[in-house]
Amino acid sequence: MSASWRLEMEVAVHLAWKAGRLTLQHFQTGVLAELKEDESPVTAADREAETIIRQGLQASYPDDGIVGEEFDPVESRSGRTWYVDPIDGTKSFVSGVPLYGVLIGLEGPRDTCLAGAVYLPALDEMVCASRGEGCFWNGRRARVSAVGRLSDASICYTSARSFAECGRQGAWEALAPRARLERGWGDCYGHILVATGRAEAMLDPIISPWDCGPLPVILEEAGGSFTDWQGQPTIHGGDGVSTNGRLREDILSHLREG
Repeated sequence: MSASWRLEMEVAVHLAWKAGRLTLQHFQTGVLAELKEDESPVTAADREAETIIRQGLQASYPDDGIVGEEFDPVESRSGRTWYVDPIDGTKSFVSGVPLYGVLIGLEGPRDTCLAGAVYLPALDEMVCASRGEGCFWNGRRARVSAVGRLSDASICYTSARSFAECGRQGAWEALAPRARLERGWGDCYGHILVATGRAEAMLDPIISPWDCGPLPVILEEAGGSFTDWQGQPTIHGGDGVSTNGRLREDILSHLREG
């Protein structure tokens, strides 16, 4: 009998929902942000939400490791590690834009994502998956789109300037003109659009493991793919691209060309 990580997925769903509801207490209230050493913003909501998630994970799985954006990592004794981003899209959150999310993903041996959840609190959308058991969007099965031509595809990104800042402008210019639409529906929301069949690809030229912890299992269980720009299925590659699977090789070839 194959292993099941449904319980871990349910824990991730519960904690993402709980933390997400807390963030709404601060959303569109003029919450103040301060800059961290890397110049990225952080708010009280980020820290409070991550604290809730960490407490819940440590209570349920005390031997698992935790890597989160806002606090020091907890070393794993089990060979499993949870990756946590309490607010993915803090700039959107501070601006009152609802396209931010709470991310929780569980990684096992050999960098395999086992289960995870993405909750979009201001939209009240929950997308979750566990390995071998499908991806679900607010309780119903989620599937990527059937689009098979790049000329019919919608491609998402977070910030147009990020491609140049990361030395990836050529890759963007090689790919974007070939798509039907390019839209800045960024951060985790763009990846969730791909997983739920509302876009065909989402590009991140720079990404941290906590920014994408649950995305491999969510995209794969929805029928798509999440890889780095070299095509490796990992959250540790420093960049990331979600696709509907059918366009994966075409998109990766244009990124390499650029």
